[in-house]
Amino acid sequence: MDAVTYPEEKVIDFTGNNLVPLLIAFDAQPHADHFNIKWTPTLITLGMDGKEHHRTVGFLEPEAFVANQILGIGKYHFDNDRFPEALTHFEKIMAEFPSSDTMPEALFLQGVARYKNSGDPKPLKEAYEKLTADFPDNEWTKRAYPYRLL
Repeated sequence: MDAVTYPEEKVIDFTGNNLVPLLIAFDAQPHADHFNIKWTPTLITLGMDGKEHHRTVGFLEPEAFVANQILGIGKYHFDNDRFPEALTHFEKIMAEFPSSDTMPEALFLQGVARYKNSGDPKPLKEAYEKLTADFPDNEWTKRAYPYRLL
């Protein structure tokens, strides 16, 4: 990713404005053991307390990198019950990266965050219906399967 993804202007801008990046070699101790890094690249979104919220292993091209990091930030907010902030990030993925590999998970989590924010189960069924229409064989569609009954 050093040669392809990290030098891209959009990645530099996004990283500089949204992340505190830390580059650790997969065999650098004690960090590799502490964060269970087994392969490179491993991208981990951590909260300020060091708690992990999102992990990706393997190469990502620039567009996928940015979408993946937005998802990680959204999951950080989601995990901390800040659903309006999480929704902002999930919806950004939907608007700007609709064909990305992060889209199904963002769509699933958007439905859950909308439900948790309102108490209304309708967003769960809407998420399932959208996942079924756009990503019928995706693992997130399968995870949303029970929502069809709502």
